[in-house]
Amino acid sequence: MVKRLKRDINFLKHRKVFFIVALTLIVLSLAAVGLRGLNFGIEFSGGTSITFRDTGNVSIEEMRQVFQEQQVESPIIQTTTDAAGIFGFIVRIPVTDATEASMYADAVVESLNLPPNSTEVTTIGPGWGADVTRSSLIAFIVAIALIIIYIAIRFEYKMGVTAVIALIHDLIVIIGIYALVGREVTPNVIAALLTIMGYSLYDTIVVFHRINDNSGSTASHSFMTVANHSVNQVLVRTINTTLTSLIPVLTMLFFGGETLKDFAFAMAIGLVLGSYSSIAIASPLYAIWKQREPKFKKLAKKYDDGIGEFTIEEQLGR
Repeated sequence: MVKRLKRDINFLKHRKVFFIVALTLIVLSLAAVGLRGLNFGIEFSGGTSITFRDTGNVSIEEMRQVFQEQQVESPIIQTTTDAAGIFGFIVRIPVTDATEASMYADAVVESLNLPPNSTEVTTIGPGWGADVTRSSLIAFIVAIALIIIYIAIRFEYKMGVTAVIALIHDLIVIIGIYALVGREVTPNVIAALLTIMGYSLYDTIVVFHRINDNSGSTASHSFMTVANHSVNQVLVRTINTTLTSLIPVLTMLFFGGETLKDFAFAMAIGLVLGSYSSIAIASPLYAIWKQREPKFKKLAKKYDDGIGEFTIEEQLGR
């Protein structure tokens, strides 16, 4: 008598719940973007970033008051702390003239009695921001097209399409979170989003590869059961990969400088979403699509899906 194996977790049995959650997150994310908008950095919208170092006990309110006295509209002020524990500020203002921006910086230094040569002024025109935006969009489009082509050649086009759908879900939710919390979108965030695409696709391809390997054993069960069993087989690997990737990212988020935090915030969200979407979106979408093929449609009618109720080995009596 064959020893019974551990039962699989019924992931795909709950695919409707996963889809409802995914759709809800997408709607909420789009609503957040529509209602609150995205806080684009000066690299995209144009403007000036002024870095003040060694500001002592100067508060955000004092800094904002000085800029308002200079009739600067809507300054965005962030506190900073360098490796030596010295406090400072990064102030972003909608000024695209370098000379004018330097005058504002000098006025603040004089008004708050800050150390001389403690400022750094970076001014970016709107034309450069438009180029960055255009380049970022081109990078996303090209990356997605290459992803579909590669997966279509390596596996099949259905895998490529469902992988991209899961990926788009991840990106929309990340953008929605940025709109909700008001965090600034900078080129570092774009770099993080492109990196997330790789991590998210890695998890998805690992699952698809296992489904592809197991799909040759669909003589006695439905394709849905094969897909669910494949997800269970790679589950521990997915969790371990995500956790080991999150550790350095969270370290950057909590202990890194502002530049690293911009990158790490998007990465932390993307790593979790990528692992989730590979199981909850890409795999069930692909299984549903695949099971509509004549061959697997007949098997689905002939055999009770089970959808993970038992492992494949148990169903085959192995």
